Amino acid sequence: MVSVYRFAGVRPAPGEAQSIAAVPYDVVTADEARAIIAQNPKSFLTVSRSDAELPGLSPHDDQVYERARENFSALLSNGRLVKDRQPAMYVYRIRQDNDTFVGIFCALDTEDYRANRIRRHELTRYDKEEDRTRHIEAVQAHDGPVVLLYRDPGTLFSFIESLVATRKNPDAEAHTPQGGIHQIYAVTDPEALDEIERRFRDIPSLYIADGHHRAKAAVNLADRLRAAGKPADGEVGRFMGVLFSYERVKIHGYSRLLTDLGSYTTETFLAGLGKLYKVAPYGTVDGSGFNIPPHITHPEKFHVMHLYLDGKWYECARPIDPNAGPLDILDVAVLQKLVLEGMLGITDPRGDARLQYLGGARPVADLEKLVDAGTYRLALAMQPVRVATVLSIADASGVMPPKSTWFEPKLLSGLVIHSFA
Repeated sequence: MVSVYRFAGVRPAPGEAQSIAAVPYDVVTADEARAIIAQNPKSFLTVSRSDAELPGLSPHDDQVYERARENFSALLSNGRLVKDRQPAMYVYRIRQDNDTFVGIFCALDTEDYRANRIRRHELTRYDKEEDRTRHIEAVQAHDGPVVLLYRDPGTLFSFIESLVATRKNPDAEAHTPQGGIHQIYAVTDPEALDEIERRFRDIPSLYIADGHHRAKAAVNLADRLRAAGKPADGEVGRFMGVLFSYERVKIHGYSRLLTDLGSYTTETFLAGLGKLYKVAPYGTVDGSGFNIPPHITHPEKFHVMHLYLDGKWYECARPIDPNAGPLDILDVAVLQKLVLEGMLGITDPRGDARLQYLGGARPVADLEKLVDAGTYRLALAMQPVRVATVLSIADASGVMPPKSTWFEPKLLSGLVIHSFA
């Protein structure tokens, strides 16, 4: 079973949610964050992406983490952020693109992570893991929620949904430029909180969908405190999560970007790729997203990806081995083994600087722009994995290649914060 805990959240003061709420730190570049902050100096990106305010410095410079601490302290001291007086949980409802997602904020125990009751399907990247560890230590708060999934035994989701069904107004609301509506409802009734905790005791495992680095950073910090002989129980031994039923989220592919072709030219790279996949020019691309309908018949029997190189799109297809295991049937696993490692020598997908990632909800045009501008040499748009497949791999302690999945909804930062100061 897993344990969920109520906590006294730090939240925007009345009327401040819209200006403070920000996109997650890891879906924008420093330049993009800097532009957002220039338009809205109250944005929580001043905390979560404080490197954007210090151009010219390494994002891992001590001054970056000190700036995050100063900016978070300023939001508290000027009253824009306020800590709740009593512990609570917080229903998070998102409406976007004709979909409604409902989850619940709670605190989770790092011990459940260590015991694999909180399961993961990806390894973390060393640099990003260390960055978030230093960040939460400096800020003394978990300011970015970890998104986790649960298998609903029957009525858990409907119970959570019922907690806000009759409430006319949320405690906080923020609108995104894409038309999304993000609403927070504090749950303070002791009986309701007891019931939430009781129901989750029947859930054997939670599954990290988004926020592997944030969860591991929380564990790292608790471990470092213990090693230094300092207390690491209570709030500092917990981290903030938002829990969703796995049947009520969406998943996209996660695109790859490569800085170079190694020793290959365009012609020799396509020729080499043609020995591994059937490679065909792709006439048109759906600019609204990466879930591009394959041109092949029976795509469920093929590994499919789409390659952008020298201003042209190609569809790459390879039959799935009917005897392949749950990891080997993944498109990203085959790509990693045959192309990234086999052709380009990228053996460490977590740390090799030649390989970068772009979330699958971003439009295909963003990939094209990055390649056309010369920032990257080529892009690979991947098809989505089934959510049930991700959970099965995590149950088997399997490890998917880094950035194999892009889950929706993406949560905003700054609406609820778990402080352990």
